[in-house]
Amino acid sequence: MDIDSWLQQATQDLSSAGIETARLDALVLLEDAAGKDRTHLLAHPELELSSEQQNVLAGWLKRRAAHEPLAYIRGKTEFYGRTFAVSPAVLEPRPESETMIELLLQYASQRPQKGPQASGNPPDALTPLLPIGTVRIADVGTGSGALGITAKLELPEATVELLEIDPSAIEVAKMNVINHTTSISVIESDLLAQSSQNYDVLLCNLPYVPDGHAINTAATHEPALAIFGGPDGLDLYRKLFEQIDNLQNKPLLILTESLPEQHEALRLIAAESGYTQDTEVDFIQAFKSS
Repeated sequence: MDIDSWLQQATQDLSSAGIETARLDALVLLEDAAGKDRTHLLAHPELELSSEQQNVLAGWLKRRAAHEPLAYIRGKTEFYGRTFAVSPAVLEPRPESETMIELLLQYASQRPQKGPQASGNPPDALTPLLPIGTVRIADVGTGSGALGITAKLELPEATVELLEIDPSAIEVAKMNVINHTTSISVIESDLLAQSSQNYDVLLCNLPYVPDGHAINTAATHEPALAIFGGPDGLDLYRKLFEQIDNLQNKPLLILTESLPEQHEALRLIAAESGYTQDTEVDFIQAFKSS
């Protein structure tokens, strides 16, 4: 079968399965199987696929037609312009989480930067909050490690630790640390419980979907441990701030991700621990110590 025939049939099959990005997904899988970029493939539609390539693609198409996330099939995804390994043990890093990195860089900058429009703040209102030199950062509930590793690559002088409770996710995070050759420790920890480090910043993309909340078919392939956060979705954040209450040296800055409709409740949880909301952008909130 040639490339053009396969691509047409694969697009039709995925469309029939309800995949809205059928042609793009088929093309991405074809790139991986053929080891060629799409420009080359589309320029040579007459090229024949080997039997081995067709067998591999047939298996991948079956999985994608069942709405398994493309990242799990490929074993990798993109975050903040870099490639990260993923598996069904971790959530695929979402584009909205990149906002957390943008805010971190603004708070760490010693020069004013124009940032995203934030609720109650003009676009360039964020001022440097973090100390000059080494900033101590924890990626709490790290999953794949994408947030913490990205923070380290963008702030090379920072000290970063990845904290995760699930051993299977820890293996993925360790793989990404190696792939990006960063000097980062990966610690098995229930939020902050097993870490003795004092941190300036916490990056927290904790499970926040309320129990029983309807999720799409693709999300059913993702680990429930990393998705659901109790009756209102905020149980893990309550636990985190309870742990923070017991710290002698509290973080200066806590960045969180949650549903926008949860932001007010999360703001009140943070306030009980002495934190005020400094800015809010889409899914992300930034809290600073009062």
